[in-house]
Amino acid sequence: MDIKQIQELIKFVSRSGVNEVAIEQENFKITIKTNHAPTVVNATVPQAPLVQAAAPVATAPTAPVAATPAVPATEEDASKYITIKSPMIGTFYRSASPEKPMFVNVGDEVGVGKVVCIIEAMKLFNEIESEVSGRIVKILVDNASPVEYDQPLFLVEPI
Repeated sequence: MDIKQIQELIKFVSRSGVNEVAIEQENFKITIKTNHAPTVVNATVPQAPLVQAAAPVATAPTAPVAATPAVPATEEDASKYITIKSPMIGTFYRSASPEKPMFVNVGDEVGVGKVVCIIEAMKLFNEIESEVSGRIVKILVDNASPVEYDQPLFLVEPI
């Protein structure tokens, strides 16, 4: 495990609200603890790779995405659109599989609780739901692209 993977794991653990994560491999052992109250049932996976050992951590962020005002180019656009942002680091997918239809397209109307995309984080696929009702004006991320925490995904015109 290199330093970048460790840094990403620390960031992920701090945002997820998990109290402690321990990973043990042949010649490597790491335990990450936070000051948060525990939110995940104790899971022990002996000598598991990083993906399997940390997988229980990714189950918490399936809550709907927070909607915040966008920062478009002009002032008059700023009052019209709401941005749906990524609640986690992962890979953005517009459909459940390549054969299935896209969850939403430009021009589609969404309601509160409608799934707008999936973000894969550590081999777990998390459905991202809209917290606003409106019409999709723009999709800001390409399919199968990596996304960061709080990265804008969609612009929505409220109804």
